[in-house]
This record gives sequence, structure tokens and C-alpha cells, in this order.
Amino acid sequence: MDKDLVLVVDDDQAVRTMLCKIMDSNDFDVVQAESGEEALKAVEEQEFDLILLDINMHGMDGFEVINEIRGQGKNVPIMVVSGRKADYDTLYGLDIGADDYITKPFNPVTLGAKAKALVRRSRSSVGADSGTIKVGPFSYDTQTLRFYKDGVEIPLSAKENAMIKLFIDNEDSIFSKDMIYSLIWGETIIDENAIMVYVNRLRQKIEDDPSEPRYIQTVRGLGYRFTVK
Repeated sequence: MDKDLVLVVDDDQAVRTMLCKIMDSNDFDVVQAESGEEALKAVEEQEFDLILLDINMHGMDGFEVINEIRGQGKNVPIMVVSGRKADYDTLYGLDIGADDYITKPFNPVTLGAKAKALVRRSRSSVGADSGTIKVGPFSYDTQTLRFYKDGVEIPLSAKENAMIKLFIDNEDSIFSKDMIYSLIWGETIIDENAIMVYVNRLRQKIEDDPSEPRYIQTVRGLGYRFTVK
């Protein structure tokens, strides 16, 4: 059975070596890139199951790499591994398309577990079903993991993909923040900021007027509900 393939992007050779050892010990095959430009070239040439990405690099920084990858409509899971610890950096990274953000120094066991969980959740987000789900103006192709509104594809990150699949599978159901975090992130200690970031990102992409959401509604005191009525 082929191993999952991870792209490790960092301009510090010592950090890349450490990350490669951690990924190898968690049964990943690894490709290295020492710059944002080199990372984008690698992503063009082959399919990855995960990208570990630094932010502060010479030339193109990690945020620019995320924007470029998501702008191409690629849904590969991206985990930022950065020394930048400010809340703004974390929220901005998530907002533009990263699926997780871990700061240096980090626990190698935690990093390995998060990497495997991110790949696992990305793969399982569509379950075992097949075909196309149609809800109102939206359609979701469960074979290609592509999401459309009025026939136009809307590029989604891995977690956005998992969240919209959860919503359209359960139209009109109310999901608390605890439920969403448990189902999408696979953890019980919730990060409400992360949930709000992803809900807002989806609203920006699918709502006619994100300031007055019609489809992803906030149910005060309870959580969120997806509806097309």
C-alpha cells in the first residue's frame, strides 16, 4: 500500500530535516521544498496528501503560497508550521485557506498526530457515498469533492469542504459549535474562533450578501443551520 505523500516547505534546512524525520516516523513519504516558489512548482507536478508550510521564508512567504494554491482550486490539506504566534497570524492563515496552524517549537508527537488526523479527515469528509448531492442552487460531487453554486465551481479548502458537506447532508439541522468542532476537527476542546473563521469564509464564498446570510444561518444560543428555504 502506498504511503501518504507530504510536502515539507521551509527555508531552514535544520527545520526541514526535523520535519522530514517526524513525517517519516509517522509513515509518510516526504518531498522537500526550500522556498514558496519551489513549493508551487512541486504542487504543479504532483499530487500531495498534505503540505507542511512555514510562513517566514525568503521570497514568496507562506501566506502567498496558500493564496496561490487555493486560487488554483486545489483542496490539498495545508498545515502551517510557523514561529509566528500572534493570534492575527493564526486567524489570517486559517482565513485564507490553511486547515491547521501549529507554532514552533512544537511537540513532535502532537505534530505527527495532527498530520495524520488532517489527512484522515480530508479523505473521510465525503463518507462512502457516491454521486452528486443537489440542494437548492448548490451541488456537491462526492467523487471529485467539488462544490458548485448555480453550476459554477467554488474552490474550498479541506476543512471548508468537510463543513459544507456536513451542512448539505443535514439541511435545516442545527449544529452547535461543539458538534461542528468534534465532527470537523475531531477534538472535544473547541476553538470557537476557528469555527467562526470557517463559517465566515464559507459565507463569503456562497452567500449573495455575506453580511445578511441566507444559507448559513446563525441560530442564536444554539449554533448554525444550513437551509435553502
